[in-house]
Amino acid sequence: MKETLLIEAKPREARGSNAAGRLRRSGRLPAVVYGKGCEAMPLELMAHDFERVLQHHRGEHLIVDLVVAGETKKALLQDVQRNPLNGRPVHVDFHVISMTEKLRVKVPLELVGTPVGVAQQGGVLDHLLREIEIECLPSDIPEQISVDVSALEIGKHLTAKDIQLDPARYVMLTAPDIAIAAVFLPKVEEEAPAVTEEAAAAEPEVLTEKKAEERAESEAASEEKEPQEEKEKEKGGKEKAERAR
Repeated sequence: MKETLLIEAKPREARGSNAAGRLRRSGRLPAVVYGKGCEAMPLELMAHDFERVLQHHRGEHLIVDLVVAGETKKALLQDVQRNPLNGRPVHVDFHVISMTEKLRVKVPLELVGTPVGVAQQGGVLDHLLREIEIECLPSDIPEQISVDVSALEIGKHLTAKDIQLDPARYVMLTAPDIAIAAVFLPKVEEEAPAVTEEAAAAEPEVLTEKKAEERAESEAASEEKEPQEEKEKEKGGKEKAERAR
């Protein structure tokens, strides 16, 4: 039988974000309780007492005796919203339940063992599915479900149907063909081809030869151009002399 804890709360009258902020600054937590046959009711409870309860129970599905205005209800801790900066709880949801009616819950998966494909074949384990959904009585909700992956070889995988559950207590709701873990070879990045010393030395030579050819062509063009310019100057000088006469 799963251990249950007592949490005392009282109806919350003030609503809105400003009221919730004042409540937190006073050391209390805003909360809400809802469920079958129970209208949603805003609550407030002592933050210190609630955090102390969480410290001793790592499971996500905690069943508590929720006492509100002198009435005790069996409730499942449905959700805890936390401050993203410090991780402290800022809001709590409780779900009223019946201990004789089955619930649908999501339970974390824990991979156990070192796969053969990792230890002996140089592979890498990939945890593909972090939680599965099951149906069971509240008292049978597990904190987590362990899956043995030690027999996994490279190229092999486990699916949800490989998880061993007691059929008398649990119903698997997750699709049976969904992969939960696999072992694969790590990808090897292709290296760029190395540049040899001969290739590195050849490049400057080609450039040098090309520049030398261009320089030679430029000098040849200049030499052809100079006599032509001298002839034109000489012709122009004769024409000027004739006009002067």
